[in-house]
Amino acid sequence: MADQLPYKPKQGEIPTNPGVYRFRDRDGRVLYVGKAKNLRARLSNYFAPLHTLHERTRRMVTTAASVEWTVVATDVDSLQLEYMWIKEFDPPFNVRYKDDKSYPFMAITLADEAPRVIVTRNRRIKGAKYFGPYPKVWAVHDTIDLMIKVFPIRTCSDASYKKAMATGRPCFPGQIGRCGGPCSMKVTIEEHRAIVDDFVAFMSGSDQRFSRALTQRMREASAAMDYESAAVYRDRLQAIDAVLSKSALVLAPDTDADLFGIAEDELAAAVQHFVIRGGRVRGVRATTIDKELDISGAELVDQILQRTYGEASAADVPRQILVPVLPDDTADLEAWLRERRGRGVTLQVAQRGRKAELMKTASLNAQQALMLHKTRRSGDYVARTQALTDLQQSLGLAEAPLRIECFDVSHLSGTNVVASMVVFEDGLPRKDQYRSFSVAETTDDTDSLYQVLTRRLAYVDRADDSAVPDAATPVDATADATVVTERRRPRFAYRPQLLVVDGGGPQVAAAARALEDAGQTEIALCGIAKRLEEVWLPGEDYPVILPRTSEALYLLQRLRDEAHRFAITHQRKRRRRDIQTVLAEVPGLGDARIKALLRHFGSVAALRQASVEQIEELPGIGPKLAASVHAHLSTR
Repeated sequence: MADQLPYKPKQGEIPTNPGVYRFRDRDGRVLYVGKAKNLRARLSNYFAPLHTLHERTRRMVTTAASVEWTVVATDVDSLQLEYMWIKEFDPPFNVRYKDDKSYPFMAITLADEAPRVIVTRNRRIKGAKYFGPYPKVWAVHDTIDLMIKVFPIRTCSDASYKKAMATGRPCFPGQIGRCGGPCSMKVTIEEHRAIVDDFVAFMSGSDQRFSRALTQRMREASAAMDYESAAVYRDRLQAIDAVLSKSALVLAPDTDADLFGIAEDELAAAVQHFVIRGGRVRGVRATTIDKELDISGAELVDQILQRTYGEASAADVPRQILVPVLPDDTADLEAWLRERRGRGVTLQVAQRGRKAELMKTASLNAQQALMLHKTRRSGDYVARTQALTDLQQSLGLAEAPLRIECFDVSHLSGTNVVASMVVFEDGLPRKDQYRSFSVAETTDDTDSLYQVLTRRLAYVDRADDSAVPDAATPVDATADATVVTERRRPRFAYRPQLLVVDGGGPQVAAAARALEDAGQTEIALCGIAKRLEEVWLPGEDYPVILPRTSEALYLLQRLRDEAHRFAITHQRKRRRRDIQTVLAEVPGLGDARIKALLRHFGSVAALRQASVEQIEELPGIGPKLAASVHAHLSTR
C-alpha cells in the first residue's frame, strides 16, 4: 500500500479559513463530515503518512476517494453547517446516535383547538410539548392524575371531544370529573387554553409561583370564611406538593440547566441527559452512540451538544449546560447556543457540591446504560449468530467458535498475581464454568499467561475422546458381564474452538507457546489489545482490524471485559482474605471485631497509621487489645 493518498490536495490548495470538510467514496457517498477552525491544519492530519494514522482513521481515508471543503465566515457558522450535513448525509464514520425509545413521555398537544394531556412514546406529534421521559408508564399516569386536580385540562380522546362539542353533552370523562376541557361544558376554549398554559409553565419549572398564588388564595378564602373554596385550594396545594415530592429538589430553586453524564469505551458511548428546571430533575433522556472513528471525550461532547440543540427551540436551551469535559471550541459553542436561545448560555464542568454529585449520578446511569446496551446486543440471537460467523471469517477458522474461552491476568504492583478464565458458549456467558487461578511465582504477564494456559490445557489432555464413553450409547444392564459406571467428562475438560487472551503480540506469542507445548495447536487463538481494539493472531506482524460496528468485535470486547472483571473480583477477594489473615493473628481479635475495624478505618493501611488511642475509640476494643493490634501491625 502506498504511504500517500492519490487524492491528497496539492500544497497550498487547502485554505486556512474556518470551514467544514467532507470525505467521499468512489460512488460519491459522504463518509465523514468534520469542522475546523483552520482547514489546512486539520486536513493535514488526515494526509500524514498512513502508517502514523490511527487504524480506523486509516481505514476511513483509504476508503475515501476524494475530499472537499466549504469555507465559512465564522467558527459558529461551521458548527451549524457541520450539524446540517451530518443530518443530511448520515455519514457512516461519524458517531451514530440511537435514542432510547423505551421510556414513556407526558405530552400536551398544543396544536389542538383544546390541547389534551396524553401518555405516549411517540416523539413526533406535531406541535406537542413533551415532559419526561418517565421510568414507568404508571409514573406518568400518577403525575397526570395529580396535575389535573390543580390544572383541570382535557384528557378525553379526540373522538369524544368532537362528539361532545357537536351534541353539547359533556364527554364521559368530564361527567366523572376526569376531564376539564371545553367538552366538559365547564370552561370555554379560551379559559381552557389559559389553564393549559399554566400547566405547561408549572411542568417547565415555574412551580413556586403557583404554590405562592394558591397559598394566598387559600388564606383569603379562609379569612372570608369561604371554607369550601379554601378546601379546594388546600387540595390543590397538596396535589402540587405530591408532584414536587416525586421530583426532588437537587439544586438551587432558580437553577435551569441541562446535565450530561457520559460513559464510553472504544466502540460506543451512552449519554444520560438530565433536564433540570426550577432546581428539579424534570426528565432524563437516554442515548447510545456507536463510534466509528477514535474521538476524544471533548470531541464527543461537541457532537452530543450539536445533536441535542441543533433543532431545539429557544425554550429548550437552558442558560447553563453541565458536561464532564469542556469541548475544545467552548467559546464557539456558547456563541452558537446563544443564537439559538436568544440569551446567554454557559458551558461548565461540575466540579464540586450538588452539581458534582448529580454528575456522578448521571455518569453512573450512563455506565449502566452502556453495559445494558452491550448485554442486549450480545443477548440477541441474530446478533450472536452474526458475531460468530464474522469471527469465523475474520480469523480464518474452519467452523464457527461455539465455545470460546478468554484469559486475563491481574496483579497489584507485581504482587497478588491472579488470572481468570471465562467461557462463552454460542455467544453467551457460561458462568458456572468460569475458573480463577493463583500464580505463585512469575516474571511478567506473559509468563503468568503461559503458566495458566499450561494448567488449563492439561485438563483438555486428560479428556481423551477414546477414554470417555459416548453418552448416547446405551449400556446393557441385563448382560452377564460386569457393568462399569464411568464418570462423565468434567466441564473443565471440554475443548474450546477459540482461545482469546487480553493483550497484543507478546501475550498471543506466550499463549501460542503454551498451546504448542501442550500439543493443542488445533485450537484457534487470538488476542485483543485494549488501546486500539486490535485483534492479533499468532505469528502475524500486523493485527486484524474489525469494523467498529462489527458484532464480532462487540463479542470479543465483552469477553475481554468479562475476563478482566472476573480477575479483579478474584484478586479483591484474595486481598480481603489476606488482610483478615493478618488481623486474625492478633490474640483476642475475632471475626466480628476484625470486620468492625476494617469497616471503621477502611483498610489495613489506614489502620496501621492509627494510634492506640484511635483504635481504642472503637466499641469493643479495650486498651490492651488496641495496643496488641497496634504492635502487631507495626511489625508487619
